[in-house]
Amino acid sequence: MLWNRGGEGTSPAPVSSSQLRVLYVLDRDRPINLRTLGDVLGSAPSSVSRMCDRLDALGLIERSPSTASRRELELRLTGRGEKYLRDLRARRETALLDVISALSAAECSALAAGLNGFRAALEDGEARQAADGGGPASATAP
Repeated sequence: MLWNRGGEGTSPAPVSSSQLRVLYVLDRDRPINLRTLGDVLGSAPSSVSRMCDRLDALGLIERSPSTASRRELELRLTGRGEKYLRDLRARRETALLDVISALSAAECSALAAGLNGFRAALEDGEARQAADGGGPASATAP
């Protein structure tokens, strides 16, 4: 519900949550090829290709020949794609700050304590996973 408020009016080019994940990955891991993007998303190549077709048609991503291999294409955010994410993040931050500013001091302290506990548990879980040889899970959204 909060993120929906932050996403209102984002752009004349609406994207699905799956397509938004693609944009976040491309923002973090640029450039990236289609196969690697599919691995990160855990999606079939045909699915990833269709999502990229739609995002390319919207002008949010671009495909270009790979510098590493002539047989591959690299995917990147366009300036419009970068602006889309920047605007979305700004609106979501504003929505979050609006909610937080309505909290009492005691509620803010409780929220901070809860978030610190959440972060500690997450880091502990990642450390255990790395120790077990699994490595940390890849995040797809900021």
